[in-house]
Amino acid sequence: MDSFEFNKIAAAVLVTILVIIGVKEVANEIFHVKKPKQSAYKIEGVETKEEAKAETAKAEEKLAPITPMLASASIDAGKDAFKKCAACHSADKGGANKIGPALWGVVNKKVGSHEGFKYSSALQGYGKNWTFEELNGFLNAPTNYIKGTKMAFAGLRKDSERANVIAYLNSLSDSPAPLK
Repeated sequence: MDSFEFNKIAAAVLVTILVIIGVKEVANEIFHVKKPKQSAYKIEGVETKEEAKAETAKAEEKLAPITPMLASASIDAGKDAFKKCAACHSADKGGANKIGPALWGVVNKKVGSHEGFKYSSALQGYGKNWTFEELNGFLNAPTNYIKGTKMAFAGLRKDSERANVIAYLNSLSDSPAPLK
């Protein structure tokens, strides 16, 4: 190959590269896209690091006792609020485990004891029963209440909503506990 042929090929390659770079730069100027400060979708039930810090601070605050609120709690409103939980938990008698355990008869049951579900070691070793107050604390902020739980739900922040859900969970039993 003579040097003239080589120069033509080298020039063609360089011109092509320059055209590509030029088109890219012109396109960036014409179609400038501002990047968002936080590049993520907000998914209900999943919290950001900032939200987790704020919720940890809130969870450290003492929760009001739930038992007095149960007297005015609505099972129907609790069933409606339970829709947030239904993606991971079954509420049917004899219902199958999903991502989370089935919750029929959960009130006053030992924590981490539902047959056929693989619990985190944190829940297996917790050693308490799901009393109304235990459910209140856990449903407020699961990962803060029992460190090491696999439940990634952000929690139910409103006292009335937690009371309604606990009343509904209590109704999911052949012999519900009295709402004192």
